[in-house]
Amino acid sequence: MIHVVLVYPEIPQNTGNIGRICVNIDAKLHLVKPLGFEITQKEVKRAGLDYWDKLELHVWESLEELLASIDREKHNCFFATTKTNQNYFSVKIKEGDYLFFGSESKGLPSKLLEANSANCITIPMGKNGRSLNLSVSVGIIAYEAIRQNIATFNR
Repeated sequence: MIHVVLVYPEIPQNTGNIGRICVNIDAKLHLVKPLGFEITQKEVKRAGLDYWDKLELHVWESLEELLASIDREKHNCFFATTKTNQNYFSVKIKEGDYLFFGSESKGLPSKLLEANSANCITIPMGKNGRSLNLSVSVGIIAYEAIRQNIATFNR
């Protein structure tokens, strides 16, 4: 199982779509407060469709609380950002690793990126692009994790 972490997500439809992705790849979804919506909002559940009740979800009160719970000796944490040149497909994502994604408008906190610069990853884009939709970004990187671990991925 991989872990998908959304730090301060703002758009309920993106979170619903990401929840759907997580169910389909047997990943756990972690949401870090503050959230820009209520989890009970119909937009979240509509985007998640009938998958939402199958989602393994954990909501954290703070980023510090989540980070303190991760055994960094056993599990890597990767931080998706446009502020690095290290492509997501150049790192080895193992079962149990954490994939961090920031809010739609701000991305991940700069202090978090600075403290973890060696594990920052990006999705390459053309010169006219600035960023991708959050749920698209999660899908790209999460399915790369599946590709790398296909032998252990249970279908």
